Amino acid sequence: MAGFVPAQLYGGAITVELPSVFGDVSLIREVPDTQEVWLDRDGFTSVIFDLTERVDESQASSDEEALKYHLQDMVDDSNDATHCWQTSAAVLARMPNVPAYALVATQHPAAGPGGRKPQADFTALLLVLIRLVEQKTDIIITVNVPHVPGEYPKEEVDFAAAKQGPLVDAAATIKQRILETFEIKDFGLFVSE
Repeated sequence: MAGFVPAQLYGGAITVELPSVFGDVSLIREVPDTQEVWLDRDGFTSVIFDLTERVDESQASSDEEALKYHLQDMVDDSNDATHCWQTSAAVLARMPNVPAYALVATQHPAAGPGGRKPQADFTALLLVLIRLVEQKTDIIITVNVPHVPGEYPKEEVDFAAAKQGPLVDAAATIKQRILETFEIKDFGLFVSE
């Protein structure tokens, strides 16, 4: 994998390191104000940072449930089959007192209109939830890894047997670097009531 470089998100209010081969999607198309989207110039992987309203206790009784709530919210509009393989607590190295959680899931697309085969066999989702209690905000970071036929060794991927394959291994490295370097520089980014 190529090296990592510093990236400024939301006008520099958040800093993180991302792979040098990733580009800011907002330079080529419109992205919602609450999102930052970065795309691998040489592949299909993307990283999405999304500022969302904090899921409260009426929607999820625990932080782990909030993590799954956000996953469900992301995939709810599709008919795709989604499976959550792993959830865990996570640590932000530069903000260790901020609660963070991670999960790995796969999403298998339904056939298109007329039974047309989907472009990707499946997409692996490496999701990080950062919970900002005082700001009433959840930050969702998703590393999306589409597995397109011919672009990955199928025999090396079997999530049920704990074989993630090289694309997910590379995405896990990206996720880990995000956890090591993610830092909020300006809490004024978050609207407080």
